[in-house]
Amino acid sequence: MAVSGPGEHRPTGIDELLERVREGYERIEAPTAYEAARAGEALLVDIRYAALRERDGLIPGALVIERNELEWRLDPQGSHRVPEATGHDLRVVVICNEGYASSLAAASLHLLGLHRATDLVGGFQAWRTAGFPVT
Repeated sequence: MAVSGPGEHRPTGIDELLERVREGYERIEAPTAYEAARAGEALLVDIRYAALRERDGLIPGALVIERNELEWRLDPQGSHRVPEATGHDLRVVVICNEGYASSLAAASLHLLGLHRATDLVGGFQAWRTAGFPVT
């Protein structure tokens, strides 16, 4: 997501901002995310806050990183990175509750150079509705 300069169009609200950031990458559906994670080809990252995780459960194998720590934990060059943050080619699938905050988070990861970052359409709720594992 590029920052607009003078005279350039700026989003007029959150809906337009979401539309613009989502143009920068391909979002994925729950079956694709499930298969990619199962094959070891993607890191699922749950950014939901604790109350939602406690209420609805967790996706087995997903890395839980609170949204306010996401960039620090996934920056492959950062001193606070998680061990899974191995490089800029890492395929990260960001998961929020319904697939909105995760879009903004994925766009932010792109700004860090994680060019394969994406998010889950419909978020955790779509994952659960599709019948994929939840603990």
